[in-house]
Amino acid sequence: MTSDLFITGWAHTAFGKSAPETTVEHLMAEVSTAAVTDAGLDVGDVDAAFVGVFNSGFSRQSFEAALLGAGRPELARVPASRHENACATGSAALFAAMDHVLSGRGRVALVVGAEKMTGVGNDVVNDALLGASYRPTEEDAGSFAGIFGRLADLYADRYGDPREALSLIAAKNHRNGVDNPWAHMRRDFGVEFCSVPSEKNPFTAGRLLRTDCSLVSDGAAALVVTSDDVARAARRRVRVAGRAHANDIFEVAARPDPLAFDGPRRAFAQALAEAGTDLHGLDLIETHDCFTLAELLQYEAFGLAAPGKGASVLKEGVTAKDGRLPVNVSGGLKSKGHPIGATGVSQHVMAALQLTGEAGAMQLQGARRAAVFNMGGAAVANYATVLEAA
Repeated sequence: MTSDLFITGWAHTAFGKSAPETTVEHLMAEVSTAAVTDAGLDVGDVDAAFVGVFNSGFSRQSFEAALLGAGRPELARVPASRHENACATGSAALFAAMDHVLSGRGRVALVVGAEKMTGVGNDVVNDALLGASYRPTEEDAGSFAGIFGRLADLYADRYGDPREALSLIAAKNHRNGVDNPWAHMRRDFGVEFCSVPSEKNPFTAGRLLRTDCSLVSDGAAALVVTSDDVARAARRRVRVAGRAHANDIFEVAARPDPLAFDGPRRAFAQALAEAGTDLHGLDLIETHDCFTLAELLQYEAFGLAAPGKGASVLKEGVTAKDGRLPVNVSGGLKSKGHPIGATGVSQHVMAALQLTGEAGAMQLQGARRAAVFNMGGAAVANYATVLEAA
């Protein structure tokens, strides 16, 4: 068994709308062996592969664990498994890989997250995403945006209209995304555009505008997780200092307080505790802004602000790129895009780039410790990781 876990290699495709002929197989092939090479290893060193693909109707081709070897025949005999946990699919695959290495069953694990979402119609995409809701009571929202629209209305009733805060989050993340070469939408829209309904930025669900919703995207990302003895020979490495997975009640309305985001609160707090740190010990957070309201509620769940006071974090510039605790310097899902299976893996790649000084125009000065938060559904499956420069 190993005492520490490390991430020693990674790869990332551009996120966005890929060519019609591009498949999940192609996307995975682009990053899988590239991540192994980036870690300074050979495919023969990989003990197991962990694949994260949501699918749920995006493609007729399933059995994605085997599809990894179809795209890269040199991986065809590597034991592989597919993992799915709604929008936290990528982190589910990563955590399984970490468990594999930590248990001593292997020393090198490959994690690949991917999704091809743009090859089907909007109605198929909408229904596939609604599959991550509790259909008996939530399907009537009409879309996943509709579920968060209801939460936004609940927030407004209790604390006041969050419009200003949502616009500030959207503008911040789009501005950050300009510097991310893999981002789907590299445009700085500004706060005014993100604030005012218009023909180009209409209401999507309730009080949520188009700029409050993450993008339907294609893309893939990969990571290599290794034991401490393998990592010692790596050209650079990032240590996994703490991690946690916490679930909450599937049906949002059945929770004691739907706005409390108790699952994210518990996962984030447990990961920080395992890492022996707190919010003041973090240099950045990459978090799951599937909708701007999600990022706002996460501020309050993580302890950056009291309930109903998340807007203060934005007004004070705390989470800006030059703030005390930058959030989503990569542009987040809002700008980078949200290919479901790739998202959790991509978030960890973005954090690793910061901690190794390889983030290019996104780079923060002196970043040594980062937190990553990825959630499936409406804060149902919640994964938090603390990474450290090593």
